[in-house]
Amino acid sequence: MRLIHPGSSGDVDLAQAYAYPDGPCVRLNMVASADGGAWLEGLSGGLSGKGDRRVFGVLRGLADVVVAGAETVRAEGYGPARPRESWRPLREGRPAAPPVAVVTRRLDLDLASPLFTEAEPDARTIVITCDAAPRERREEAARHAEVIVAGHERVDLTSAVEELGRRGLGRVLCEGGPNLNAQLAAAGLIDELCLTLSPTLIGGDAARVLNGPASLTRLRLAHVLEEEGFLFTRYVRLR
Repeated sequence: MRLIHPGSSGDVDLAQAYAYPDGPCVRLNMVASADGGAWLEGLSGGLSGKGDRRVFGVLRGLADVVVAGAETVRAEGYGPARPRESWRPLREGRPAAPPVAVVTRRLDLDLASPLFTEAEPDARTIVITCDAAPRERREEAARHAEVIVAGHERVDLTSAVEELGRRGLGRVLCEGGPNLNAQLAAAGLIDELCLTLSPTLIGGDAARVLNGPASLTRLRLAHVLEEEGFLFTRYVRLR
């Protein structure tokens, strides 16, 4: 993998290239086709490659918490983040792997899945929901996960991010999907976008990286890496 902007160089230290800034940060990580589609046959993996998977791993290793919407968790078959030897220097003083936090209004989750049954005690899965979620499901979820109630009729993402911060989980990595991404953007919460551009054209009706209400987040390009035709971009929010 080589740096092509700014400047150019050979091998890149990914942990350094994607190091979080000081203080809380909500980072969005997505892959898209060259024509803007966020999935192929319903899954993001069809757009990925070896380099993208390496970046994905480093971003998880750097994060305090991995956030995803319930639809993405179901479609992609999420399990808990598994510790990696390469993460040891990245996670000094923190659990060996970041917890996964699932955003869900209806709590329609498989609480018997590995995401809940195989998470380590110090990285227990987190469920982020709202007051309108069925009380019985909230009580059941609390037996299998940490539960954050943020908002009344729907999940208040600003409150959710603040609550994660109070738990020491200020470096947030959001892995989508596009509906959740759009809600984060509409709430003005996205600080960084790490976007892999796959050298593919797919057409069809795949959602874009943001799929929801209109919003405007102005970004500056921090870097572009390249490997085997894939472009790995990092954008930082303009303040």
